[in-house]
Amino acid sequence: MSAGLFELRKDAITGWWVATVVDREFHRDRFRMGALPADDGGICRNCTEPAGDGVRTRVLKDFAFNVVGTEEEARALDGGVAQISLAQLRATGAWKTVVAPPGEHRPLHSVGTSLIGDLLAGVRAELLAAQDDGQTEYVQVVQNWGAQAGARTNHLCLDVYDLPQVPHRVGEELGGSARFVIREGECPFCRWVREEVRTGGRLVWQDASSVAFAPYASRSPFEMWIVPRRHESDFGRSSDRDLASMAEALRQALGRLSALDNPPYNLVLHTAPLRERVDATYHWHWEIHPRLREIAGLELGTGLPVNPVSPEEAVEELLTGLPAVAETSSDADLP
Repeated sequence: MSAGLFELRKDAITGWWVATVVDREFHRDRFRMGALPADDGGICRNCTEPAGDGVRTRVLKDFAFNVVGTEEEARALDGGVAQISLAQLRATGAWKTVVAPPGEHRPLHSVGTSLIGDLLAGVRAELLAAQDDGQTEYVQVVQNWGAQAGARTNHLCLDVYDLPQVPHRVGEELGGSARFVIREGECPFCRWVREEVRTGGRLVWQDASSVAFAPYASRSPFEMWIVPRRHESDFGRSSDRDLASMAEALRQALGRLSALDNPPYNLVLHTAPLRERVDATYHWHWEIHPRLREIAGLELGTGLPVNPVSPEEAVEELLTGLPAVAETSSDADLP
């Protein structure tokens, strides 16, 4: 009997399923998609705002989120109509961006670990500031690279969203991780790091502090996670050495990915909520999601991600089909 087209793989933390295509020959050309530049009208405000020469933080919109809720709740706020007056809005949160120095429009992997580390330090500072303010629930950090991934600027930057609620995906990870600790007696991310290093089949890169690998139940082709070896729930408590290692891990992982014609991707940070203590059960990490395919009807209808290439095959391509990522003159040595 022939094997099936799909392998249904289960995420050990969230319990969500992924359909991984395994009965199809891999063709690299199917996954070559260059990131398109964002249409910024030829004007880059991140080059001039705010003033300065180094890494800076620009406030794009303060009080960026209006908490409306369901349509029924929205009507209740305004006396029976769905339209809400500005005086009644519960505005909260902010949208900021940590921007690289003026004129820096290169991809993240091309700028060297020193500048990547400075950007990560800017993110850490924003997390600490949000914790001190105590006004919201969660800080979501993302990089959108390429117009296909939602980028609205060509400037190298990391967007910071100060949210009034814990995102659904992070909430599922928080709950699943806590249940895993109760059931297994250890953090699932710590186990993942140990097992991925031991087996090696999905391992992309490692050093003494960080490990980059493709998750077993990868939701997108060439998806990669970068997880620190040291157990820590909050990226805001990262040490300078943690940041230096993570900068090199990002450079290595994205550098290998770039050989697929520098594809568009979303880089996201998952870290502890601002008002919850999850030190024993959660583990911060970065996720890289390349945007190499369209969403089809099966995924829309079921919510079941369909990954057209297995993570094992993707890593084999990244490691054997692509050259090693060399240091550049602007790279700083790890401490």
